[in-house]
Amino acid sequence: MRSERGRVFREAWISGVRKHFPGEPKPGYVAPWDETPDWEREAATAVHNQVAAFVAATGGATAKLSREQKGRFVAICWVGQIHKHFADPKPGYVADWADLPEWQRETDADIFEHIEQGL
Repeated sequence: MRSERGRVFREAWISGVRKHFPGEPKPGYVAPWDETPDWEREAATAVHNQVAAFVAATGGATAKLSREQKGRFVAICWVGQIHKHFADPKPGYVADWADLPEWQRETDADIFEHIEQGL
């Protein structure tokens, strides 16, 4: 069950990248679940769980959040996972919301909505 949650997150990520990324994304951005590194699978599962818990804790009131608020939540949860898995991550991996490219912000919002609608 746990890995299924991570897979849902990963599939939403890939879908968002394919929809929003300008041009051809890096192969790692769209690698299937089975080719995703273990740390990234663990992180995807953790962030899925955080989104699901947030939706549950609000009784579904997250539907009233803006896309930006939803995307920011995913982004900050992901940054937490990066810090968990890497002692000295690249600055781009822990960038603040305002510094993320538009395609990534849109993808993060898509991920939240995908998880939210699947609950």
